[in-house]
Order: sequence, then C-alpha cells, then structure tokens
Amino acid sequence: QQLDSALEFRSLAFSNKLLISNILSPAYIFLGENIKSLEKIEIDAHPNAFYDAMEFNSNGFGVLMGDPTDDCISVQITRDYGENWQKIKCEKLQPFAKGEAAFAASDTNVEIIDNTVWIATGGMKSRIYKSTDLGESWEIFETPIIQGKETTGMYSLDFYNQNIGIAIGGDYTSPDSNQNNLIKTTNGGKTWQVLDHKNHPSYRSSIQFIPNSGGKGIVAVGFKGIDISTNGGKTWQHISDQSLYTIRFLNKNIAYAAGKDGVYLLKFN
Repeated sequence: QQLDSALEFRSLAFSNKLLISNILSPAYIFLGENIKSLEKIEIDAHPNAFYDAMEFNSNGFGVLMGDPTDDCISVQITRDYGENWQKIKCEKLQPFAKGEAAFAASDTNVEIIDNTVWIATGGMKSRIYKSTDLGESWEIFETPIIQGKETTGMYSLDFYNQNIGIAIGGDYTSPDSNQNNLIKTTNGGKTWQVLDHKNHPSYRSSIQFIPNSGGKGIVAVGFKGIDISTNGGKTWQHISDQSLYTIRFLNKNIAYAAGKDGVYLLKFN
C-alpha cells in the first residue's frame, strides 16, 4: 500500500511504526514499518471529517485530533500503537463553542506527557482540552490568546513538563501582528498568561521547547521566520527569515524543520 497522491497529508507520528494521516473525508491512518510498507486504515467517514494533528507517548497511546463533526471536536485515540482507533464520544468532550475548530498548520495541536494529554483549539474560540487519564475524562480551560475570527487562536502548543507549557498562533491573515498571540502556563494549562514583549514573534505556526533547557529555551517558526528565547519566553531574538511551518527537536542541539521549500536540519549551540 502506497500513499494516495490524491490525498493531502498534514500529520505524521512514530509509535513502534510510522503513522501518517490525511485531512478531509474519509480519514485514514497509514501505518507501517516505513514509507514503502503501509497499511491503510479508515477511521472516520463522516463527511465533515478534517484531522489536524497526531501525537504518541512511549507506551503506544496516541491521539489524533480534528475539527468538529457533530457536537464536539473530533478526538480519536489508540492504545495499541495505532493498530486500532476509537473516536471519543461527545458527552466526554462537552459541546464545542460556535466556530471552535483547529489548524492543520504544523501537526503540533496535541501534546502528551505520560498519562496527560493537551489539545489546543482555535478559531472563534481557542481553548485547551486536557485529560490526565489517557483520554477517559476531559477538562476544558479558557485561554487569553487572540480569538474571535476563523483564522485566530492557537496554532501550536508544547509542554516542557506537567506544569510548564507554551502556545503560539495569532492570525495568519495578519502575519506581522503579535497582539496576544503568545501565551504560557505554569500550572499544567489551567490558567494562561499573555507574554507581551515588543520583540516577541508575530504569527507563528509551530513552537517547541529546547530539550534539557530547564524550560528556558524555546524556538518558534512560521512562514515569517525563526525566533528563539533563552529565558522562558520573556525576551526573543529573530534569528532567520527562513520560511518554515513546523519544527521538532532530536536533542538540545539538533532540530528538523519543514516548510514549503523542503526539510531542514537546524543546529543550535
């Protein structure tokens, strides 16, 4: 089974195998040892299916999240490394807000640490969905990030540990604005504070903590370039105009990033 060239792919993850998912309906998971040996698994045939991001922990638990189909956002979970998927019922997720959805911009709408899952939504309403029991129950927390339009809200989030998290976004139709587009939590996502500094990044689609930095090192990327903070987001330095959509760290010195022009290896001192 090869990837269907008619499909558009925005999410990729690794469990004990490679997993790739498409946007739009029907939604599939392509699962295999490598890109040349993939099994095609249909997971959602709802006509409004649109999946945005996927993440796994080290124990085979995975989450694939997407836009609303009925009365809540779409959340699929697997407990066997992606072999079987189950869609969470809306009564567990509570009704979504009008215009609340998510962005398939960087595959970083979901974060998992041990048994805790965080999901970031965006659009007319931009909130945090949190589960501390691997998707069995959920809480929803408000955020102060810019929201109220279909193009506003959180585009990316990352957690350094169970307490320290950061999220970024804005409005991609106003990419030079940095009004209320960068927020941080120190209590696991229950409350968030706007990080307001004249030099902080404008719209960015992906944000990641630098490993082993004590939560101080943060890198944000987007089609307007690359920015870095070495003090937990208090101040920022714009280090490149290279257009990128997403970034992941291999270790504290090496990251991989992708944009419309290709995949890049980034080295940090």
